[in-house]
Amino acid sequence: MGKINRLKLAVLVSGSGSNLQAIIDACAAADYPAEIVLVFSNQPDAKGLARAGNAGIEAKSLAHKGYPGGREAYDHAVSELIAQSGADLVVLAGYLRLVSESFVKRWEGRLINIHPSLLPSFKGLHAHEQTIAAGVKHSGCTVHFVVPEMDAGPIIAQAVVPVLADDDAHSLGQRILRQEHQIYPQVIRWIAEDRVVVGNDGRVAVRGSQSPDFAQINPVNPQG
Repeated sequence: MGKINRLKLAVLVSGSGSNLQAIIDACAAADYPAEIVLVFSNQPDAKGLARAGNAGIEAKSLAHKGYPGGREAYDHAVSELIAQSGADLVVLAGYLRLVSESFVKRWEGRLINIHPSLLPSFKGLHAHEQTIAAGVKHSGCTVHFVVPEMDAGPIIAQAVVPVLADDDAHSLGQRILRQEHQIYPQVIRWIAEDRVVVGNDGRVAVRGSQSPDFAQINPVNPQG
C-alpha cells in the first residue's frame, strides 16, 4: 500500500480539548487521511495543549488578553502561526473566541467549527441552556464552515440527540459531546477525501454519502 497523502490540520482550542483528543485518536489510524501539524490555544494553561504534547504534536499559545494591537493584530499573529505550520485546514474545536473577519477571509473554505446545537437554532454561548429554556425535544451538534457571521456558515453535518425531561445543561451537554466526538473526525475525513461540496445555494453535499430515513419522536409512550 502506498503512502497516504494526509490533509494537514491546525486545531484551535481554548479548554480541555476533548474534541481535539477525538481527532488525535482518529489520526492514529493508519488509514485516516489527515494529521495534526499544530495545536494552538488562546489560553496558555489549556489542557488541550497538554493533550497535544502527549501525542507529540507541536503546541503553541498566545494569550489574547491585552495583546498589543487588539483583535486584528492577534488574529494576524495566529494566522501566521497556522501558515508556518503548513496546515491545509483550520479546525475550531472548542475555541471560545470569535475570530475576526480578516481571519475568516484568509482561511475561507478551509475553516470549520463544531457547535453544540442544531444550527441555525441556539447560536452563540450557552447553547444547552438556550435549548432547555426553549423546551425543544431534540438537540445535537453541527459541523459547519465558518463565515464572518457567528455560527452561520454552510452546514456540513449534524447529529441529533433527545432532550430528556430531567436534563440540565451538563447532562445534555455530555450526551451531545459523545456525538461531537463521532461527527467531527468523520467530517474531517470527508474533507480530506475531497467529498464535501458547497453548492451555489450554500447547501453542502457529501459525495458518496446517504441520509438516513427515520423519524425520532420525543417523548413516547412507555412499552409494555
